[in-house]
This record gives sequence, C-alpha cells and structure tokens, in this order.
Amino acid sequence: MSEEQFAVGDKVSAIYRTGKYIGEITEERPNAYLVRVLACAKHPMQGDLHHPKQVDVALFHQRRALAFREQMNVPKNMVRAYTSEIPDYKESLQQSVESMKQKLSETQGDWNQRSLQNIEELEKDYFK
Repeated sequence: MSEEQFAVGDKVSAIYRTGKYIGEITEERPNAYLVRVLACAKHPMQGDLHHPKQVDVALFHQRRALAFREQMNVPKNMVRAYTSEIPDYKESLQQSVESMKQKLSETQGDWNQRSLQNIEELEKDYFK
C-alpha cells in the first residue's frame, strides 16, 4: 500500500485517535504530517481506548473533539486527500455530535449509556 504524498497547504482528511477531521497540512515530518483542524467529520469515541466498549475500567475517558485550528500530528498512512468543500467547523462538530448520539441511542448497553452521557455533557460545553 503506497502512501499519498502531500505538501504544505493541501486539504486532507485525517484520522486522529478515534476521531476524523478535515484540515490542511502545515508541516511535513519524517513519518507524519502536522495538520490544522478545519472541520470535524467524526467525533471521537468515549471511554478507554485500550478497553473499547467496556464500562468497568479505571477511567472512562470523556474525549473532546479537537478545536478549530488546533494542530494534530498524524501518521502519514492516516491522511487522505480531501477534495470537497470544507464545512464550517461549528456546523461539522454539531453534525458529528448528532451522528454519534444517534448511533449510541440505537443500541442498549452500559457503554452506550455512559458514552451518551459524556457526549451530552460535551455538547453543553461546545454549544454554549
């Protein structure tokens, strides 16, 4: 599998932790790109990344989406070209939160309930 090559200023989508973002490359590094966040395509999952979908863990993390213009260091193999129009950050964040809430409410379970609580708390903070 060959990695695409990008230059500073290129618009890309990038997976970072469990979220997906749209942004622009600000710097190339040996094995990664530094990407400035311009929109949120998928909100990060809640909970412990090392024990996915489990509630009985030492710390059930509340994971915020990266902020507008925040920089992330993304491995080159997690970056793809983005050719569509870049949505407004706040609107994209709202859509990704709604999508996550919808998915979480479709299935019953402790993990879903706990994640939904986290997302609803974050939503209050995001959209004051």
